[in-house]
Amino acid sequence: MQLSRLKPVVLAIGLALSCVAAAADSSVFNVNELDTQVSACSNLNTFVNAKWVAAHPIPADKTRWGAFDELAEKSLDIQHAIVQQAARNAATAKPGSIEQKIGYFFASGMNEAAVNAAGIQPLQPTLHAISQIMTQPQLVDYLDTSFAKGQGGLFAFGSGADFKNAKMQIGYAYQGGLGLPTPDYYTQPEHAAIRAQYVAYIQKMLELGGAPATDAARDAKAVMAFETRLAKASLKPVELRMPENQYHFVSVAEADRITPNFPWQKFFAAQGVDVRGFSLSQPGFFAEVSSMIGAEPIATWRAYLRFHEISGAAPYLSTPFVDARFDFYNKTLGGQPQIEPRWKRVLGAVNHEMGMALGELYVAKTFTPEAKARALAMVNNLHVALKQHIEAVSWMSPATKAKAMEKWQTLLPKIGYPDKWRIWNGLSVTPDNYFANIERASAFNYRYDLAKIGKPTDRQDWGMTPQTVNAYYNPTDNTINFPAAILQPPFFYANGDDGINYGGIGAVIGHEMTHGYDDEGSQFDAQGNNVNWWSKADRAAFEARTAKLVKQFDGYSPLPGLHVNGKLTLGENIADLGGLNIAYTALQNAMKKDPGLASEKIDGYTEDQRYFMSWARVWRGSVREARQKVLLNVDPHSPAQFRAIGAPSNMAAFWQAFHCKPGQPMVHAGVHQVVIW
Repeated sequence: MQLSRLKPVVLAIGLALSCVAAAADSSVFNVNELDTQVSACSNLNTFVNAKWVAAHPIPADKTRWGAFDELAEKSLDIQHAIVQQAARNAATAKPGSIEQKIGYFFASGMNEAAVNAAGIQPLQPTLHAISQIMTQPQLVDYLDTSFAKGQGGLFAFGSGADFKNAKMQIGYAYQGGLGLPTPDYYTQPEHAAIRAQYVAYIQKMLELGGAPATDAARDAKAVMAFETRLAKASLKPVELRMPENQYHFVSVAEADRITPNFPWQKFFAAQGVDVRGFSLSQPGFFAEVSSMIGAEPIATWRAYLRFHEISGAAPYLSTPFVDARFDFYNKTLGGQPQIEPRWKRVLGAVNHEMGMALGELYVAKTFTPEAKARALAMVNNLHVALKQHIEAVSWMSPATKAKAMEKWQTLLPKIGYPDKWRIWNGLSVTPDNYFANIERASAFNYRYDLAKIGKPTDRQDWGMTPQTVNAYYNPTDNTINFPAAILQPPFFYANGDDGINYGGIGAVIGHEMTHGYDDEGSQFDAQGNNVNWWSKADRAAFEARTAKLVKQFDGYSPLPGLHVNGKLTLGENIADLGGLNIAYTALQNAMKKDPGLASEKIDGYTEDQRYFMSWARVWRGSVREARQKVLLNVDPHSPAQFRAIGAPSNMAAFWQAFHCKPGQPMVHAGVHQVVIW
């Protein structure tokens, strides 16, 4: 089972947020956790987080543990209670209600005995269909049909805003089809051991699917060679950050000329969509897919499809499949010693397939209209501060600055949850067949997404569920989005002082706002169109400043011999730097109402100091070494310990707050200081 859904073009913080408070409460920050043997001017992260990290080892069923993960666990516990109650009451719930559907879904997944008894039987119809592929036309027919079921995996297909007319939704075809994290894993010497383990995993899955060991060993090597060819035609993560590599609009006839062995009109007919044009986002990749359809042996295609169907379906099959997938993807690639308990894995499936329905129940239980209003008030305060920063930028010409202000004016904040909930009519969920529920939900969600093609873009649409501990900015509709689950401690405290709240949720809000002006977001205008609104000189000045940030993060090394990729993480690093500066300005605006707060101390620390301490606490945590190696290759976010220090080290306000002196590690002054927004 392979999923063909396309991820929206969004820029997420990888963490949390919330709203404003006034009354100081020392309990919101435990100063006993501070390592006072280390100067904040030497390493703010060590000063704030080292003692906590040492006292909180990573749980055996996790690959990382930190502030975000703690909050996510709390959210999961709430969700668990909701789905358990729904399962208990499903039989008597209103027929067809989301409560009944979620209850049946969770109950079917928790019936491990039934799942184990079924073995591979639920997947047999798909495997039989693959076994019948004997010719190139039959291969194309299978791919079309697989996508129509929401299970295509050779590439991704879905809806998205047109980069040149963001008010309308079009279809996007996007590269995919690989089982390893990035194309480099297939070719670079440092990943040779992973490649060998991946081949063993392919063989294991094929054997579990019924292939004799000798045949499985032969086919595993063929699949690896097949994916290596696909990888060589695939763009790398840094390249995929560029808008020009995310969008390539073509007519259907033009697409057919690029992929003569894969007719797109036939594909669209199978999907039930009528399009005249779409984004063939990485044409070189799709040209190679077409070539492989014509050149690769049909037997190799069958082996490739068979493996990916088994591997994709493994989490929903019997224990041998679950364990084999865990051993490679979680233990080998992530360094995770133990698998999560079944309830968390099933809840993850519910979230993946019916997340917004679960979110409706979650919000009713946890998030009040008053909380939404408080969050929006803080967003408004940050919005004012963002305007001040744009107006104060010295390196931008008046004409370009006017365009930046247009974008500021159209920015739309969305707080907590959608104003209008999604309708789930037409999705059939039963209490006794977990795999069938997954299949039906996958097809249902795929059709829901494709129905947007050709229709106006809905700026009120959400790309994250309310129970997600994260936040994001979408450049194609110029919205910032803050799910309910992150609007709580340790990022926001109802009784917290302004320093803590602005350094936590405030800086996160500023981070998302700044994404509209980072290296990628700045290539989209006030309406969400990918057009250039910069003068040549202004763009050059911007890139000279961001190049210094690339160099700064290139210098950080979380593991011996391995460094952060400053280009891959540039957008998030710009957003951290801008967000922390903007939130600091918002804090100063708030303290002007009571000037005495600037010198007043709580637990021995000023508001400015607590502001930066709160920021660092957001990023406390640790990651397993194996997982960190993968993240350095795929994650656009820098390792948390460097996010804690990267932005503050460029801010004079930080140096002044902690009385840092020139030459100390956290003082990037003079030519080393990075100032953008």
